[in-house]
Amino acid sequence: MSPLALTLGEPAGIGPEIVLMAWTLRKAALLPAFCAVGDPDLLRARAGLLGLDVPVVACKPEEAARLFGDALPVHPAGPTATAAPGRPDGTSAPAVLESLERGVDLVLEGRACGLVTAPLAKSVVYGAGFPFPGHTEYLAARCAPPGGAAPRPVMMIWSPELAVVPATIHVPLRAVPDLLTIELLVETGHIVHRDMRRRFGLAAPRLAFAGLNPHAGEGGTIGSEDEDVVRPAVERLMAEGVEARGPLPADTLFHPAARATYDAVIGMYHDQVLGPVKTLAFHDGVNTTLGLPFVRTSPDHGTAFDLAGTGRADPSSLVAALRLAARLAEGERAARHAEQAA
Repeated sequence: MSPLALTLGEPAGIGPEIVLMAWTLRKAALLPAFCAVGDPDLLRARAGLLGLDVPVVACKPEEAARLFGDALPVHPAGPTATAAPGRPDGTSAPAVLESLERGVDLVLEGRACGLVTAPLAKSVVYGAGFPFPGHTEYLAARCAPPGGAAPRPVMMIWSPELAVVPATIHVPLRAVPDLLTIELLVETGHIVHRDMRRRFGLAAPRLAFAGLNPHAGEGGTIGSEDEDVVRPAVERLMAEGVEARGPLPADTLFHPAARATYDAVIGMYHDQVLGPVKTLAFHDGVNTTLGLPFVRTSPDHGTAFDLAGTGRADPSSLVAALRLAARLAEGERAARHAEQAA
C-alpha cells in the first residue's frame, strides 16, 4: 500500500515537531509509513532546536516506504518557512497552503493512500485569502467533479472510547434549531453509516441520535425539535436500512453502559458531543472526515503556539491519527477491491 501523506500544518505551531516526534515513535507505536509534505529545511531546523535525532530525506512518495525505517521521508512542497516557533510570519500561509494542496494532489493521484493534516492557524490563512472555513471545506471542494457539486463532508471525532458526529459544527448555539432539518440528519446518518461499514469494517453500525433539548424534549413539552425533526429523521433512516435510535437524552448518553449500545453518536451541536469525547480521550482523539472519496484524518487539537519549540508538545493525537488513517485506508482498499471483483 502507498504511504500516507502528512502535511506539516502551521510552521510556527507544533505541527512540524509532532511530525518529528511521531517518526521517533514509529517502531514503538507500530506506525504505518508516512511521507511528510512540506519544507525539509523547516523540519531539520526544528529537529535541531529540539535536540531530536531525526534524519530528514527529501524524496518522492514512492520512495517513502523504503526510507521510512531509517529517515523521515519528506516530499518537498512550498516555500522555505522562516517562521519561528510561536510567531507566524509571511512565509506561514504559503507554506501551509502549498503543503495542503500537494498533499491532496498525492491522494487524488493515488500516490498516497490517505491524507493526515497537521493543524493550521485559520487567522493566518484567512489573512492570505484562503476562502474556506477550514481544512474540511477545502478538501470537499477539491473533490468536486468538473461542473458538479462537491461531496458533503461530515466531521467525526473518533477514539477507542467514543466516536461522535456533530450535525451542526461551528455555528452559534442560537442558530442550531433553525439549521436542523430532517434532510440534514438523514443525509448525515447515511454518510456515517456508509463510511463506518466501508472503512471501519462494521457490518451494521449502530447510530444513536442525541436529542436537542433537555431530556430529548420530554415528548415535546420542552421544545418541539426532537419530535418534529430528530424522531422523523431516525424513523426514516430505520426504514431505509440504517440501525438508528433516538432522540435520546444527551445527559445519559455517554456513561460506559450507554456507550456499549452504539458505535457512534450523532449530536445536534458541536459542544454537545465534542465535550464528552475530549473528556474521555483528550490525547488520542482523532478528527476524521467522512464523505470524501479518500481517507483524511487529523489530530484533534490546534497549533498550540504557546507550546511550539518547547519540546512539551504531545504527539499522541497525531500518532492516533496516523494509525487510524492506515486502518481506514485499508478498509477503503478492501472495499474497492470487492467492488471490482463483483
